[in-house]
Amino acid sequence: MKIARFIAAFLFATSLLAQEVKVPDAEQFVGRPEGQPVSGAMLDQKTNETAGMLRCPVCQGMSVADSPSEMAVNMKHQVRELIARGYTQDQILRYFERSYGQFVLLKPKFQGVNTLVWILPILALIVGIIAIFSMMGKRAGGQPVDDAPPAEGAEGSDDPYLAEVRKLTGKQS
Repeated sequence: MKIARFIAAFLFATSLLAQEVKVPDAEQFVGRPEGQPVSGAMLDQKTNETAGMLRCPVCQGMSVADSPSEMAVNMKHQVRELIARGYTQDQILRYFERSYGQFVLLKPKFQGVNTLVWILPILALIVGIIAIFSMMGKRAGGQPVDDAPPAEGAEGSDDPYLAEVRKLTGKQS
């Protein structure tokens, strides 16, 4: 009796696993298509344009439009299908962002931690320029940059030998 129940439970579980798993539709994530369905040459152009804005998750730094990987090809087909159904470029980018995260966007958004990615290089450049100009200003202002002794004949020298030579030659400072 226990074996019969076990077999029945096993068959029930395998029948559940055998059912086809349906991939969630884009409509669940980004709503109904907001654009018009596209076909022909315009479909190819919009597909390449939108796929060029997505990063291939497998390749390093390549767009989905340029990558030869199987994953990128599948993503490009998915972009083509969504554009053909009338989804806008913004909707498609949001869909892939929700599926893969913000990493999938080749041009990251200017928000959150990504603001540091945009601001830090500019800030470092500004600090470097200020440092260069401040060092140049010190040199041009006649201030010695290092601790070199004052040149010969410099006034206000406390060197007793130089004072004695001035006294003997008649040059007083």
